[in-house]
Amino acid sequence: MKKITIKDIAAKFDVSISTVSKALNDSYEISDKTKEKIQKYAKKKKYKPNFNALSLKNRRTKTIGVVIPNMLNYFFAQVFQGVEKKANEKGYKIITCISNESFDKEVETMEMLSNGSIDGFLVSMSKETGMKNCVNHFNEMIADGTPIVMFDRVAKDVDCDKVVADDYEAAIKTVKHLKNTGCKNIAFISTISDLIVGKDRYKGYLKGMEIEGLPVNENLILNIQENDYKKYEEIISPLFENGPIDSVIASSEQSAIAAMKIAQLKGYKIPENFSVIGFANGLLSRHSSPKLTTVSQHGEIMGETAAEMLIDRLENAEGQILPTVTKVIKTDLVERNSTKSYLELTKN
Repeated sequence: MKKITIKDIAAKFDVSISTVSKALNDSYEISDKTKEKIQKYAKKKKYKPNFNALSLKNRRTKTIGVVIPNMLNYFFAQVFQGVEKKANEKGYKIITCISNESFDKEVETMEMLSNGSIDGFLVSMSKETGMKNCVNHFNEMIADGTPIVMFDRVAKDVDCDKVVADDYEAAIKTVKHLKNTGCKNIAFISTISDLIVGKDRYKGYLKGMEIEGLPVNENLILNIQENDYKKYEEIISPLFENGPIDSVIASSEQSAIAAMKIAQLKGYKIPENFSVIGFANGLLSRHSSPKLTTVSQHGEIMGETAAEMLIDRLENAEGQILPTVTKVIKTDLVERNSTKSYLELTKN
């Protein structure tokens, strides 16, 4: 007879693995009614925890697994610097893996490392995971006793510590800056519309347009699903034929720079009669021509914060149940040559 697992119990009652785990451990977070039926069923089916797995989990490796979606985004390199700095301070080692925006790769990587190689995970979700909205692998890890701290790209349906940037407020500020420097027909380009971070930036754009009294032209809103940034120029080019346009807010450096190149090819002068703002203050922004105005998410601070949160949870000596928290990192607008300077305009 096959041994019943915590996953089988979760399927029986159509609840998460985390809920079953908490019910079996008599957690105050679960209602008495739910606890009673789950505990009764587990007893009836003679469920027993996998003590071999538990003992493996209890062996400390002083190693953290870091899973990032891609190598091309300089922001994640900044995050990694912050993680490494904090881990070194606390005496932890790091294993870094790249999901390449693939759900399957993300799951495979986390399963491989959770066999006792690491004590906990720092994770920024892959694009495909966000599109599928499938987060069972995260919940299963947490239920099995492996803590996770998500950063930047997070999942609302996973009960874990999270570190995010104030993307909504940042997008509102970008609209305000463009309006203050004379822009009225502002386009919005997103390459991560299926992720919470992308949705927050889009909502901030819409709210900013409302606050500034600017009309939203649906034809100037573009969601790119293509992962190959080399195709961005071809995809973005038709946007310029969809009505008056004098500026672009883009969710990534690559798409912002592609939009800037197209504008120049079409005869616009930057920033005299066309402005561009991108998210992520990376190397591309500093070396583009003209240099790109960006929203800095302070990746290094985000990395340090996420690592500290995970290590604090790992070193919780009392072993009590700690409530999960979400910390928000404030962003800054780094003004360069792809937008006019509001201060310079006010001086004149």
